[in-house]
Amino acid sequence: MWPDLIQKAKDGGLDAIETYIFWDRHEPQRRKYDFSGNLDFIKFFQLIQDAGLYVVMRIGPYVCAEWNYGGFPVWLHNMPGIQLRTDNQVYKNEMQTFTTKIVNMCKAANLFASQGGPIIIAQIENEYGNVMTPQLHASIKLGEKILTSSTRSDRNISSSVTLTTFSNPTTGGRFCFLSNTDASNDATIDLQTDGKYFVPAWSVTILDGCNKEVYNTAKVNTQTSVFVKEQNEKANAQLSWVWAPEPMRDTLQGIGKFKANLLLEQKATTVDFSDYLWYMTNVETDPTSSLYNISLHVNTKGHVLHAFVNKRYVGSQWATNGQSFVLEKPISLKSGTNTITLLSATVGLKNYDAFYDTVPTGIDGGPVYLIGSGNATTDLSSNLWSYKVGLNGEMKQLYNPAFSSRGKWRTFDEASIGRRMTWYKTSFKNPSGVDPVVLDLQGMGKGQAWVNGQSIGRFWPSFIAGNDSCSETCDYRGAYNPSKCVENCGNPSQRWYHIPRSFLSGDTNTLILFEEIGGNPEQVSVQTVTIQTICGHANEGSTLELSCQGGHIISEIQFASYGNPGGKCGSFTQGVWNVSNSILLVERACIGMESCSIDVSAKSFGIGDATNLSARLAVQALCSNN
Repeated sequence: MWPDLIQKAKDGGLDAIETYIFWDRHEPQRRKYDFSGNLDFIKFFQLIQDAGLYVVMRIGPYVCAEWNYGGFPVWLHNMPGIQLRTDNQVYKNEMQTFTTKIVNMCKAANLFASQGGPIIIAQIENEYGNVMTPQLHASIKLGEKILTSSTRSDRNISSSVTLTTFSNPTTGGRFCFLSNTDASNDATIDLQTDGKYFVPAWSVTILDGCNKEVYNTAKVNTQTSVFVKEQNEKANAQLSWVWAPEPMRDTLQGIGKFKANLLLEQKATTVDFSDYLWYMTNVETDPTSSLYNISLHVNTKGHVLHAFVNKRYVGSQWATNGQSFVLEKPISLKSGTNTITLLSATVGLKNYDAFYDTVPTGIDGGPVYLIGSGNATTDLSSNLWSYKVGLNGEMKQLYNPAFSSRGKWRTFDEASIGRRMTWYKTSFKNPSGVDPVVLDLQGMGKGQAWVNGQSIGRFWPSFIAGNDSCSETCDYRGAYNPSKCVENCGNPSQRWYHIPRSFLSGDTNTLILFEEIGGNPEQVSVQTVTIQTICGHANEGSTLELSCQGGHIISEIQFASYGNPGGKCGSFTQGVWNVSNSILLVERACIGMESCSIDVSAKSFGIGDATNLSARLAVQALCSNN
């Protein structure tokens, strides 16, 4: 996978690749390191160097990265006296040990630039500098000396447009910002000898020397790509499944690995070895006790909880808006010993915010109550609880084809659909071509997927986004609010999962799913993804670039307008004025090409002098196989 990704980065014009070093992956247990397989960052850096590119190495040790626990190994959490990301000696000692090891490994391989290697920057910690907007950064750097050694003045040109000037009286240097705070109306500003400028609504223009536009926040050129998914033609027939139940006899009987007279915090107990932690306890009742009309109340810090009483499933619940919730389920007890089994599941650990590492997960102190008639309450929080980390299927490695024979696989039938705590297995052929491969998990509930033993992620397509925030129109102008431009309401948060082609082996591949809450694997399919439609728009004086990628070519120009077109990709419209031969000129530049560039200027479209600074070009094109 690495050589292909590196080459694509180079083909896209990059000269450096930035990458994290994930502490939790390289040191999953204290002083036990792993640099094998896709954790071999030394080999990765060497491949980057072989391609003639540079490396920006982000050592961490905290990386955030929307990654589990921010990239920290969870065993840090259990070290006495530790506080993460602060002036704490325990933390600093562990951080120094790991960071020093990584640096020394790079030195031994001669990977730093001073050694002739590709690493030009090594970054400690996270979010240092604004790496999100490189063009803006470059534009600001043009005026760095003036901005840091000058006087500032503001002039209100209109009720919404302000000219901010930084000037150095010694050198005579100037640097200006034109800001338009109107959320809907564009502005054309005449600065006399310094030129005339079109400033779109809710944007800022940067003027180098106060007379040359070098950046505008609303004129960033981007391509919109519309992807389509196609069934794997080698597996048009429905996938053939077998299934195996998750072995739960021990936990449903309350048999664990260790015990405690309290409800433990999940993160500290599992140490990220598994998403799952079993809590089990016994309750004694006598024949005179009321055994019916009882409810089980479990206070938990999330994320998901499944409850069983006397080996019978009584219900599940998960957080819908936040992390903490209370599971309340009616139960029936029997005279004598009753076993209560609770399975707590996380969907990743918090990765960001002040003291995020101290946020608890799991039942963590509860309380857990049995509430009977007349609100008679029994607090089970201090009972003797048995614990077990993980699933038996995880321990047996049922997700790995090399060990999946350890499962009691059964023939799939209608009764196999909708089963909780179930493993499913099938095989599929390698899709032809080079297009990306995805797994469509529509119809499944919640769990995890593996291809040839490699995890491709947790899934939860049954968790549907609400319907109360989406709108038919989207306009990013104006003050931000969390519901702005929200889309895909009423749909799963994720349905398709990428399968790197490097995960595929030979002609036949093994797909294994663990289903936690019940789903239908018959709806699962393997698909390829290809670009069908591409769109772009660019303002006067810039360049519009289009690319079909992956060996596909531009076969048709479906829309092109130089003037003041409106709409968006899929619904572009001609504006009040339009150059009539726009499509013809774009066709000449792009048809039959994998990528093309078009100069957006009045001269390119045969108009002569540009009299309208708001002119722009919008194009929609169709991609096809070469």
